[in-house]
Amino acid sequence: MAKVIVTMKLMPTGPEADLDQISKEAEKIISDFGGKIMENTKQPIGFGIVAVMVKFNMDESKGDVEPLEKLLGAVEGVESVEVAAISRAFG
Repeated sequence: MAKVIVTMKLMPTGPEADLDQISKEAEKIISDFGGKIMENTKQPIGFGIVAVMVKFNMDESKGDVEPLEKLLGAVEGVESVEVAAISRAFG
């Protein structure tokens, strides 16, 4: 079965948002969903806003990541979630 590699961008509600807490909660939610975290970084956007970028892989059989987007969007301090990249990996 193939794996998919997904990068999600979590935009905070503002520069005062606790990015470390957002990162920790995102990792837990993704792990519970069946994803394996590959990378968790912060990306400056502008005007003091920094996005949390989480890259992970998961089994393709899990299907759509939309339910995961909704779970991540409910995290305190998260304004929006978008799939920044998705690709299929074999092996």
